[in-house]
Amino acid sequence: MFLREAPGLELAGAAGAGSAGSLGAGAAIPAAVAPRGRRIDLSHIDWVPDLGAEIGSLTWWRGLATCTLLCVAAVLSGPRFAPIPGYVAPPLRGAAWDEARPLAIAPLGLGGTTGKRLAANDMVRPLAETPERPIIELTATLGDGDRLGSALQRAGVGRDDAAKAASLVSQAVALGDIPSGTMLDLTLGRRADKRVARPLERLAFRAKFDLNLAVNRAGDTLTLERHPIAIDHTPLRITGRVGSSLYRSARAAGAPARLVEAYIKALASRMSIGRDVRADDRFDIIADQARAATGEVQVGQLQLAGLDQGRRRVELVRWGEGGQWWDAKEAESRRRGTMGMPVAGHVTSTFGMRMHPLLGFRRMHAGMDIGARYGSPIYAASDGVVAQAGRAGGYGNFVKLSHPGGIATGYGHMSRIAVRRGQRVTRGEVIGYVGSTGLSTGPHLHWEVWKNGVSVNPRSVSLSSVAVLSGKALREFKAKVANLLATPKK
Repeated sequence: MFLREAPGLELAGAAGAGSAGSLGAGAAIPAAVAPRGRRIDLSHIDWVPDLGAEIGSLTWWRGLATCTLLCVAAVLSGPRFAPIPGYVAPPLRGAAWDEARPLAIAPLGLGGTTGKRLAANDMVRPLAETPERPIIELTATLGDGDRLGSALQRAGVGRDDAAKAASLVSQAVALGDIPSGTMLDLTLGRRADKRVARPLERLAFRAKFDLNLAVNRAGDTLTLERHPIAIDHTPLRITGRVGSSLYRSARAAGAPARLVEAYIKALASRMSIGRDVRADDRFDIIADQARAATGEVQVGQLQLAGLDQGRRRVELVRWGEGGQWWDAKEAESRRRGTMGMPVAGHVTSTFGMRMHPLLGFRRMHAGMDIGARYGSPIYAASDGVVAQAGRAGGYGNFVKLSHPGGIATGYGHMSRIAVRRGQRVTRGEVIGYVGSTGLSTGPHLHWEVWKNGVSVNPRSVSLSSVAVLSGKALREFKAKVANLLATPKK
């Protein structure tokens, strides 16, 4: 133990016996270091104990007293806030309100106006005429079936300038080829007299997907400027997994709706979409695409419709003027399908034995009767050539078409014939109109089909044709297929 009384003086206990400075057992403590009274060391007292522990103890009560004293001290030493009086302006009335209301932001329904109007004083001089803007910049839209010269005149261009501008534009592009909806950017200059039209200073518009045109004034003449637009013709190729829906999967992959419809229609010519296409199959769509340097994109016709089924791969390529689908591997085109209904109506009599409504006895009905409104158009059920067109006994006005594969179709009881013998017609083309000529009880169409000269049920006939490429056409076809398949996948 050490006792310190003054600097430099230390007394140590528990030292060795007989050592210098040691105190004997009965030695008295000097008065200088003897405690005069009991001292309490306040530095070791915890004045802010945790009030959540030892609740109810002396330490806890001491902490509660400290907290209470601190709160009271904070309240007593806090500032005294007194209400600050605010100034409220008196309401405006009379002339002051009338003057302030036009300058305030208020709806018209609550008295707002466009501003205070002051009467003219002696310093105001009336203008002899309203001054005009030196130039006017505006836009005009070319309407459906509209002409460029007429659109310019409606926008305020003079007749002579409109005719000259249209003549210059026609040197670069046919005026009829400018699509409707084209925006025309116009700049009209200053005119010397208000009674004449403003001169055309500049005309700019996009004449074609790959061409911008501008007509500028140089002195008293107009000149044409061509600004070609770079176009990238890399085809668009979209692939993906069929999944639960071929249409939705192709649309989700980025294919336009029109392109997906053409793709499904092409595949349907070779297989059943609902039965043969599986979820794990992968579709391959390649179409024409034009991408302009200005950012616009145009998607053209479908060129290749592919479907990878693992064990079998279908690749159909568009080829020829008619846009038929050819097999990329076999280089052959197949066309299959059933005949469509030649008129919009309801079947009143089917193919087979029946009681004739006029003759009164049972006989073979070699066709199908379709009831329709008088004058309804009749369409060719399939592509063919008109073999007969005219009056034919009980058939009345009658048209007979010859189709490939030994198929022929007949259309009777027409009110009027719209084709002539030897004419080539396509499926869906109007060949006549519903009537009630010949042996007929009312307006309807008698539709008859022959296969190799024998009448058959129209519902049971299917058409098919096969064509094969060879020579130069085959080489060109294979080159197109190779170019299409080299397109990078999206």
